[in-house]
Amino acid sequence: MKKRQDLFAKPSVWIMGGDGWAYDIGYGGLDHVLAMNRNVNILVLDTEVYSNTGGQASKSTPLGSVAKFAFDGKKTQKKDLGKIAMAYGNVYVATASMGYDKPGVVRALKEAEEYDGPSIVIVYATCIAHGIQKGGMGMSQDEQKKAVESGFWVNYRYDPRRSFEGKNPFQLDSKEPTIPLKEFLKGEVRFNSLLKTDPEEAALLQDELQNHYQKRFEEYKKMASEE
Repeated sequence: MKKRQDLFAKPSVWIMGGDGWAYDIGYGGLDHVLAMNRNVNILVLDTEVYSNTGGQASKSTPLGSVAKFAFDGKKTQKKDLGKIAMAYGNVYVATASMGYDKPGVVRALKEAEEYDGPSIVIVYATCIAHGIQKGGMGMSQDEQKKAVESGFWVNYRYDPRRSFEGKNPFQLDSKEPTIPLKEFLKGEVRFNSLLKTDPEEAALLQDELQNHYQKRFEEYKKMASEE
């Protein structure tokens, strides 16, 4: 069998799950897999809530978002799973949004598959629990595009192989935000419902979220410019 090993296609191992599993209840297992330095690929569909059990808040749920067990708006920031994975230095990491850049999603999946080591691709996924105001789930692709254009979601790739070529392993694929973050937030029930029930608290949380995301984008820009 070993003599004919070259006749067999290289096995492609993918682990797929949502943010509730990846960021929260299954995070310990996910982190263990990344730390083992095996050639395995992980795809996370990030809806920012526990979608399959009714929309409960997870560690991926953004600040100020209303969800089950966070009816008055989540009071803590979302965990940055990509940054945690990048800290290992030998993990391929990518974040992507299909509505913003379809070829970019394919490119990230292709690079992850080609990378001989652990990889994780985190894709922004719209959910019925978001309460998209105009068009509902039928406008998912447009909503994913707006998420990136507002700076709510950031696309990037971290490829350790580039370090061996003397290049910066971090590449920022998102451009500068072109629409206000609050314009994006107003388009989803999970954010604008708190504006109706507690406008003062909602305004405070959204201001904090905006400041946090602005700083995050500036940090990513700095990482991308390092030589």
